[in-house]
Amino acid sequence: MLKKKKTIIALLLIPQYFFVKLLSNYPNFIEAYYSNGLYIYISKLFRFTLGWMSFSFGDIVYAFGIIYAARWFIKNRKQLRLDTKQWFVDVFAAVSIIYFAFHLFWGYNYYRLPLHKSLNIEAEYTTEQLIEVTNRLIAKANTTHLEISKNDTIKITLPFDKSDVLKMAPNGYINLKNEFPYLEYTPTSVKKSLFSLPLTYMGFSGYLNPWTNEAQVDAMIPTFKFVTTTTHEIAHQLGFAAENEANFIGFLAAIKNKNSYFKYCGYTFGLRYCLNEIYRRDEALYETIVKKLNKGVLKNYKEVRKFWEAHENPMEPVFKLFYSSYLKANKQSKGMKSYSYVVALLVNYIENTDIL
Repeated sequence: MLKKKKTIIALLLIPQYFFVKLLSNYPNFIEAYYSNGLYIYISKLFRFTLGWMSFSFGDIVYAFGIIYAARWFIKNRKQLRLDTKQWFVDVFAAVSIIYFAFHLFWGYNYYRLPLHKSLNIEAEYTTEQLIEVTNRLIAKANTTHLEISKNDTIKITLPFDKSDVLKMAPNGYINLKNEFPYLEYTPTSVKKSLFSLPLTYMGFSGYLNPWTNEAQVDAMIPTFKFVTTTTHEIAHQLGFAAENEANFIGFLAAIKNKNSYFKYCGYTFGLRYCLNEIYRRDEALYETIVKKLNKGVLKNYKEVRKFWEAHENPMEPVFKLFYSSYLKANKQSKGMKSYSYVVALLVNYIENTDIL
């Protein structure tokens, strides 16, 4: 009887796959009934259940899962030779359950309506528009930097630790909720990752566990970067699966925070994407525009760059290739390069509002 049940569960992976592919063609349906419907209740339930824990329950689940899987494969390696069919049934039954839970608990958000359509803004922009918004962000970054440091050559050092950042980050969402009610963030569940060291060497600053709805942030990254990584991961929790959209919402949540340090981190976060896009289009123009930035701002950028350079390793490109393939499999056609779409959201939203 047990073998029969496992076979049925394993075979259900096939209709599940085609169901997901079919549903992915109906973003309006996903937006209305999943992302702004069922998912809201699922995510709040997980955050209410696990948010009170100071540690990441999901990280422990991952660790246990890896150990259990390794033990199972070692224990059942003889079965692969003696009963290959049942071995594959067991494996695919497990994959089927994981695949189902992934999409039910979070994964369908990959197929929701693109954010620029939800905001009713354009997805394209000209170089002239990009330059205008970049100059506005430079002005905000410079002004905020000078207000904090009183010296335009000094790097900003945040006066609180990373545990404080995790507590303060939701405040930006409280303010942002006035404009976007669907960005209500209660209860909270954002934590330092127990796997910060391997996460750093993999080249990632944070991630969302789709099975527990906990947001994990790399505890090793500079606090300057930790702020916007936290607001970014919270955006994932709220159902914005696409990296570019989570970056944009993370930017908004940082600059909407009343704390000046958060605002500074937010302005420089959005600015970095705009500067990178200008560099891609016109290196000479980039060299001219970047000179407008306070030297202290450039030192903060350098701090983050040096951190990642210090942790580079031969396996990092492999991890990023794997993640890029994962993104492409979930309707982000450009993989990790799709992050640049955040510039389109920034440019068009800033031009159409008085947020700066």
